[in-house]
Amino acid sequence: MSHSTSRRFFLGAATAAAAARVWGANDKINTAIIGLGGRGTNHLNVYSRLEDARVAGLCDIDQSAREKAQATLAKNGGGKAKEFEDMRQAFADPGIDVVSVATPNHWHALATIWACQAGKDVYCEKPACYNIHEGRRMLEVARQTNRMVQVGSQLKSQPYRIHAIQSLHDGIIGKIYLAKGLCFKRRVSIGHKADSPVPPGVNWDLFLGPAPLRPFNELRFKYNWHWFWDTGNGDIGNQGVHEMGVCRWGLGDPEWPRSAVSTGGKYAYEDDQETPNTQLASFDYGGREVVFEVRGLLTGGEGVPVRRRNAPAPAPGAAPPLNPQIGNLFYGTEGWMAMDTNGYQVYKGEGSELIAEERVAGDGTRDHMENFLAACRSRNHKELHDEIGNAWLSASLCHLANISYRTGHKLELAPGPSFGKDTEANRMLTRPEYRKPYVV
Repeated sequence: MSHSTSRRFFLGAATAAAAARVWGANDKINTAIIGLGGRGTNHLNVYSRLEDARVAGLCDIDQSAREKAQATLAKNGGGKAKEFEDMRQAFADPGIDVVSVATPNHWHALATIWACQAGKDVYCEKPACYNIHEGRRMLEVARQTNRMVQVGSQLKSQPYRIHAIQSLHDGIIGKIYLAKGLCFKRRVSIGHKADSPVPPGVNWDLFLGPAPLRPFNELRFKYNWHWFWDTGNGDIGNQGVHEMGVCRWGLGDPEWPRSAVSTGGKYAYEDDQETPNTQLASFDYGGREVVFEVRGLLTGGEGVPVRRRNAPAPAPGAAPPLNPQIGNLFYGTEGWMAMDTNGYQVYKGEGSELIAEERVAGDGTRDHMENFLAACRSRNHKELHDEIGNAWLSASLCHLANISYRTGHKLELAPGPSFGKDTEANRMLTRPEYRKPYVV
């Protein structure tokens, strides 16, 4: 698509952005899904079953993905949606009210910025942003246009996590000095693949967008784009950003740490992956810290109570410990908490006595999207459970970890944020170069 065509799409965008659509109680909100891969299909399945929403648009750079999505929508009882190859067409369509973005990470910022400028509210998958600069721009544009921007950190809409975090804030384990995030998600080797012709029906230029122009390679396409620095952020910015956000949430959502350091590597495998499969990061908040660990290889969990000498034995029939592999641990002056997808448990005292727990299931996506649609109606971004103003800070911790890992040294943060005279780290706040016209 030419730059002039792009301009035509946005004629009248400023007017659209200035006017807040008001929906009646029975009006459905017309939604376009941007990106129709695995997560985008999940978006489609949820929105097509929500009373508040109508799936009115399907956008993907891959024709076969659009065709598959239309079939899924029909199976779910929805009418045929408009199809778009280029997201800018969806943003320019007056029949689309909001967009739900499930593109690769490197497209999150531009998709959100362009949508806001065209007067659309945005639900954008995690991580909020591909780098720190892009997150700042997303926040600025969301405020300038008065758009609702919810990031897909659906854990923040799960009732049991809300209960658990509230209990931490109420002091159930005393003063918290350490929040730990665990991302022990098993990842197998991606192997090696040679470059190949672009598959029929795929717009590879649009897929790359702001990323450097490279020949098509199957490993850089569906899902495995996560493991290449051009388009992804490794598992700390993929699965891990969920648990990173919960770490900050438990600590009361502090902003920038004083320092950050991360080590690790891509161990065991000889393949084309660039990002680490083993990573340890630490963030100093002054008197308390966040520690995050990624383990993609074979491993056990963490968070099993240690029985002290002379401590009473667990009561008969007591619930087994959670032993999280993907989850969080919080440590306080009076006890500790374990949390994962199965619930949470709180232990207190020298004997690690189990004093509270909640066991539940469900991923929270539906609740998170309903929260987004409710805020679109109320026009109050403070009602969002993970609004861009908070979510980009959680994503930024992942970026700080990766900057430290890639530079090989500890980062000392200055306001802005920046890294003072550390020019190598400062360069990594953004891309070395954006491919025109895909410039953030």
